[in-house]
Amino acid sequence: ILNNIGNGGENPDFNYIAGSTGNAALMAFTRALGGSSLEDGIRVVGVNPGPVATDRIVKVMRGHAAKMLGDAERFGELMAKYPLGRPATVPEVADLFVYLASDRSAYSSGAIFTVDGGITSKRSV
Repeated sequence: ILNNIGNGGENPDFNYIAGSTGNAALMAFTRALGGSSLEDGIRVVGVNPGPVATDRIVKVMRGHAAKMLGDAERFGELMAKYPLGRPATVPEVADLFVYLASDRSAYSSGAIFTVDGGITSKRSV
């Protein structure tokens, strides 16, 4: 079982409270079920993608740029603040899913893999 969760569960946000809560719950579900699932021959893992270069992130960032900068077309300025100056590419996240679904990851269960360019880790002391 591969759960595509999202890093909102690790980064609770008032403006995304329902999503943050749902993501945190799915992370707990993944860890709890994955802790014993190998006894039944089932692996359970989760992936927490951060911002990914999709139509959705462009729409969200355009909205932020309109509010923050007064011009939706300036969304690239906001995206440049991400690690490496960009969101993740779809293949960067999809390749992890492919690996986790493969036999090469047979010992992985009950784990959450965060792919956000270090956004979550930057909050650490």
